[in-house]
Amino acid sequence: MEPFTATGWEDVQVNSVDDVLAGLDPEQREVAEAVRGPVCVLAGAGTGKTRAITHRIAYAVRSGVVDASSVLAVTFTTRAAGELRQRLRMLGAPGVQARTFHAAALRQLTYFWPRVIGGEAPSVIESKLPVLVEACRQVRRNPDRSELRDIAAEVEWAKVSQIGWEDYVAAAAKHHRTPPVPPEEVARLYEAYEQIRRERHLVDFETILELTAAVMTEHQEVAAQIRQQYRYFVVDEYQDVNPLQKLLLDTWLGGRDDICVVGDPNQTIYSFTGASPRYLTGFAVEHPKAAVIKLVRDYRSTPQVVDLANLVIAKGRSPHRLELVAQRPEGPRPSFADYDDEPAEAAGVARAIRKLLDKGVPAREIAVLFRINSQSESYEEALAKAEIPYVLRGAERFFERPEVRQAVVLLRGAARSASDEPLASEVHHILTGIGLTPSPPGGGKAREKWESLKALADLAEDLAAEGADLPRFVAELERRASEQHAPPVEGVTLASLHAAKGLEWDAVFLVGLTDGMLPIIYAETPEQIEEERRLLYVGITRAREHLSLSWALARAPGGRKSRRPSRFLDGLTGRPSGPPRLAATPARERRQVAAPVSCRVCAKTLVAAAEQKLGRCATCPADYDEGLLERLKAWRTAVAKEGKVPPYVVFTDVTLQAIAERAPTTEQDLLSIAGIGRVKLDKYGEAVLGLCRATD
Repeated sequence: MEPFTATGWEDVQVNSVDDVLAGLDPEQREVAEAVRGPVCVLAGAGTGKTRAITHRIAYAVRSGVVDASSVLAVTFTTRAAGELRQRLRMLGAPGVQARTFHAAALRQLTYFWPRVIGGEAPSVIESKLPVLVEACRQVRRNPDRSELRDIAAEVEWAKVSQIGWEDYVAAAAKHHRTPPVPPEEVARLYEAYEQIRRERHLVDFETILELTAAVMTEHQEVAAQIRQQYRYFVVDEYQDVNPLQKLLLDTWLGGRDDICVVGDPNQTIYSFTGASPRYLTGFAVEHPKAAVIKLVRDYRSTPQVVDLANLVIAKGRSPHRLELVAQRPEGPRPSFADYDDEPAEAAGVARAIRKLLDKGVPAREIAVLFRINSQSESYEEALAKAEIPYVLRGAERFFERPEVRQAVVLLRGAARSASDEPLASEVHHILTGIGLTPSPPGGGKAREKWESLKALADLAEDLAAEGADLPRFVAELERRASEQHAPPVEGVTLASLHAAKGLEWDAVFLVGLTDGMLPIIYAETPEQIEEERRLLYVGITRAREHLSLSWALARAPGGRKSRRPSRFLDGLTGRPSGPPRLAATPARERRQVAAPVSCRVCAKTLVAAAEQKLGRCATCPADYDEGLLERLKAWRTAVAKEGKVPPYVVFTDVTLQAIAERAPTTEQDLLSIAGIGRVKLDKYGEAVLGLCRATD
């Protein structure tokens, strides 16, 4: 058997049906040959699950078991669906439908709507926020944007869990939900949201699934036609299926059992959204005749990384865990580091990243992963200070960026005219006209634009090596845009652990690993604690070779070093699991800061970094001089421009808002704001205090 690769993309050339099975390991081959359902594939991280299920589909199609047009492969993201389609084309099964739950349901609902309901089909809303804003006006509430997003998440959880607004309060208590506003208010907003949505003839993603299942249930002719079309189902990431998706899936099946599900109980990390692992872990109970196949050979990570992942998950309570078996050669041992405070931790990580870059590890193959998004600020500042490029995952989609849209339009126009110029040269020439330069600009929006254009240029060079011309390059860009498959941008990835699922890097830094952060402070039940453990497991298994785990003993320089490393690391660091050992911090990294730990309005203990900087809960009322805030922002823009640095390197938006709210008049007042230490006081204190005093 030919050796399997880490990514699984290097498939052998497929000329015959037997070639489809070539290069698979024994367990993957067992999956591929199990062409009739029910089949449950328990696939650990890095075990080649996508390879196994695509070869299974291709083998079933090419051996005549099923027609390609009768297969519906369902996954959770447009990109994953695009990857499935691309792999199936390579394997000689191009007619298979691979879609997300929502895309498949919307296609069916739109097709049958005129026939069974009549009139124009409803419009789809991409975001609940605009409708929720109107709902808030109706109930006379004025939440900020972050609170509004949390309310939208509560409405989404209720809808996927099949909980109506009238039952939300009781359900929230039963499931230990912690909404941003009292549950009774969420219920009122939920009711108003649904009323406005129906009046405007709108559907959200949850309603699409609900209506599709309802139409099939109420109109047997519709159900018969859909079930005649789709006879063979494959569902990826089955541990993330929610009750509403399960309802639709069961409706599609209509009592049949030709279904293959794939998932990993160790990677169940979305229960807070309504996802339920019980559908995966209970599949064999639901389908007693099901074949259950385990994929445990890890081709992604070194034995050292795999061993740590196994140890972390083994200390948990789950009876369904998978123990991985590493297939890669030996690598460096994972490192553990403690720091005096968060800025010191960020600076230490930046230094370690610089060493990796100097050794030749590409920036795009390095990631810094944290529990909550607000933790990114320290690392943005530290990497910017070290002049290390970075990319925030979860920001604007690549192909929706203005410079990328402009570039695609220009490239599409150039592709219509014949040219003998080599692809790479022609693309570079076009992109130079809209801002691509030989070396990157300093930072901020200009740097982001440059990185986008550079990613397009690099992709052109890769395709040019394969003999592509400009029309083919443009076609590839359009395919990637439709499948949200962006070319890699050269920069260290900063992402939350949730956003990192499904991705992998050569080097991963897991940061902020303290009790109260991982597990997060509001994880109270045993089930919630176990989900936090699985979140750490997901972070560990993102690393191919280099893995670093770190934590800070205090939040701010000079603060009391009372934090403990995450309980999930007990017995794994090679250090005592009692009180944390203090780490020496270079004097130049020490700053004296009085760290606020409770809300100055309601006295609640503050956890989020942004709230700690503001000195109040995000939901508590703020009283500040808007004019002062605008003057501070204008001053920051000028200073950043003069210093040729991104504005956040001077002060972040949260720090500026904290200054505007407190209006400090002395240096000590300024030092009491988190994010302002002696260095920044010396550089900017006089100017900031001058702006604040001018408002007296």
